[in-house]
Parts: sequence; structure tokens; C-alpha cells
Amino acid sequence: MNGLGDRIFSIEQATDFLVQSKSINKAKSSSDNVSFQDIFNQKVNETEDVKFSKHANQRLESRNINLSQEQMSRLNQGVSKARDKSINESLVMMDNLAFIVNVKNNTVVTALESSEESNVFTNIDGAVIV
Repeated sequence: MNGLGDRIFSIEQATDFLVQSKSINKAKSSSDNVSFQDIFNQKVNETEDVKFSKHANQRLESRNINLSQEQMSRLNQGVSKARDKSINESLVMMDNLAFIVNVKNNTVVTALESSEESNVFTNIDGAVIV
């Protein structure tokens, strides 16, 4: 046998079989060419909402800051933008709020209102305004 079995009775059937095999192999090879980095980036972007460190939660409580669902969504978008730009420690500014976010860990480290006197941010390598 030629590996095709008893399924082929004519040249047309053989041609159809080979064309189908090539298109299947082509589809497989194009999906095989996806790099590890592409898959990794996709998985990173699928991560869940940002988390808040104990310190950040204390700051939110002490400053009486309550985030709406829309604000949480915008904060997540800001962190995603920072990740896309390979920022590690980001200042995310939204409305009158500022958040320092460890992008790698997807964690808000601290939060404050812009009306506070301390407007100096250290140890960040990028900023996102949402």
C-alpha cells in the first residue's frame, strides 16, 4: 500500500486527498509557529484583576477611598497598558487618585488622593494616566 489505504479510486480522489492533507498540515504548521513569548504574553494579559497589598488596603481605608466597578476596570486597563510597555513599577493616575502598582505581580502597592501634600513618587519606571 501507499499509505492512503483503500480510500482512493481515481486521480481526482487522490488529488483531493493530497490538497486536504496539505491544508491541514499548513494549518498545523502555522499554529506551531506561535512563539513561547506570544503565548506567555497572551496568558499574562488574561490575568485577573489587580490585587491590593495589605498596605494599599490600609491606605484605601484610612483615606476613605472606595473604587467603583468602572474605576477598577480603568485601573486594570492602566496596569495592562503598563505591562504592554514593559513597565515594572508604575504610577497609575485616575481621576483624583494615584496608585503605585507592581506590574509584574499585578499588585497595587499604595494608593493616595492627589489632594494630599506628598506629590513625590519614587522607585517607578513609568506612569499611565487613565
